[in-house]
Amino acid sequence: MTWLKEDVFSLVPHAVPYVFLTAIIGLVITWFIRRMLSKSMLNPIPGPRGLPILGREFFQVVKGLSYMWGLITPMWRVWLGPIPAVQIQRASEAEVILSSNKHIDKSRDYTFLHPWLGTGLLTATGPKWRSRRKLLTPAFHFKILEDFVEIFSKQSDVMVQKLEKKADGKQFDIFPYVTLCALDIICETAMGRCVHAQDNSDSDYVEALYRIGALVQQRQARPWLQPDILFKLLGYAKEHDACLKVLHDMSYSCIKERRVQFQERKLRKKKQDGGNEDDAFVGKKERLAFLDLLLEAAETDPSITDTDIREEVDTFMFEGHDTTAAAINWSLYLLGTHPEIQARVHEELDTVFGDEDRPVTMSDLRELKTTENCIKEALRLFPSVPFIGRELTEEVVIDNYRIPKGTTIMIVPFRIHRDPEQFPRPEVFDPDRFLAENCKDRHPYAYVPFSAGPRNCIGQKFALLEEKLLLCSILRKFKVESDIRREDLKLLGELILRPEDGNFVKLTPRRK
Repeated sequence: MTWLKEDVFSLVPHAVPYVFLTAIIGLVITWFIRRMLSKSMLNPIPGPRGLPILGREFFQVVKGLSYMWGLITPMWRVWLGPIPAVQIQRASEAEVILSSNKHIDKSRDYTFLHPWLGTGLLTATGPKWRSRRKLLTPAFHFKILEDFVEIFSKQSDVMVQKLEKKADGKQFDIFPYVTLCALDIICETAMGRCVHAQDNSDSDYVEALYRIGALVQQRQARPWLQPDILFKLLGYAKEHDACLKVLHDMSYSCIKERRVQFQERKLRKKKQDGGNEDDAFVGKKERLAFLDLLLEAAETDPSITDTDIREEVDTFMFEGHDTTAAAINWSLYLLGTHPEIQARVHEELDTVFGDEDRPVTMSDLRELKTTENCIKEALRLFPSVPFIGRELTEEVVIDNYRIPKGTTIMIVPFRIHRDPEQFPRPEVFDPDRFLAENCKDRHPYAYVPFSAGPRNCIGQKFALLEEKLLLCSILRKFKVESDIRREDLKLLGELILRPEDGNFVKLTPRRK
């Protein structure tokens, strides 16, 4: 029997390749069967066979197909390589996904953000997402937002001073000025640290932040960069990891610094209040950052680690500057091409501020209804986030079509906002669409620039306040003009929707 045992074991090394090959064949067959089942379920939904063009053209291709297939059906399907995707471009269909507490998983594109953001609020799902949402909601309490108005105002003053040097009636790209201002604001409000991006746009942190965004977008749009091994072999991973080190080092440094300040503040308040720490976090004497809320939570919940805190701080940094900057830039572009509406905004600003050159207050912002409606209408025409992606973890039925588990649902605000049934003359810039009397009969999911439902943007009040203040700071000082026709715009739909060639405008002082 010994010789038999030895012969059997001698065959093992030769059998390994066959076992491996059999396993691969089994996986391929399984994948093929699943794909055929998905295909058979999705075939009844109208749509093209596949999407052959990817990369920077992706948004233009989807936009073109949306217009074409939108004439046939409000919902269409396509294959992105081996992945089935269903595009939704009408409010009633979007509601099925966005209003659900089940369909909350982000699409696989978001996984390329994991090395940077981990599984923070943007990318988390299930119980972790629910606990983080509950934890972070108090960070956007109106008392805290009111404290941030001072930061908005301070940084907008820096921006306006720089724009004064460009206010000579000559065309220039205003997009970088607004973006760097928004970056200064989110750094100070999220981390409690000034990075002076407007004065030092070449800093390692600013450059790493912009470069990591570009690398993530490239990886999302180019299938050959998505496998880790190819991302590494093609040389992208080295730069990606170097950027991550700069960004994460800054976040951990801020956490360490703010924790020391947090403990000192806690001890000081204890002495001042005779041991009473009620309202210690929201306190009026010291302006606190979002980071402080996380440190407060970590005090009572030891399971919240520095990595957890860093994930949320980095998520605020990612979500809190580019999207806001895009909204302000699109507002400036549209007002620059509609001088009659800009005149209404100037009239409102003069009514609120007169000739006073004073900082903006929260009560001022509440009065700027026309300004707010202009921003909302700009976000309707040019939503900062062009796609909302969800991956189905279970089958769903929409418009009597069965959509299988594993399908990517692409909700496209750019198209939903152009439904003529919800927005007559959809391509016309008309801020009065957002007057109360014009909104009352509109479908609740017809306007989703901040998403909607359980996973709506937690920071939308913060964003709208910042956008109003920065826009009014510019328009209090300047008239803006744009010569670029809408039909000549080249839209780039990457992580945000922006004009590919920048936002070229002319500024002239309102008062000399």
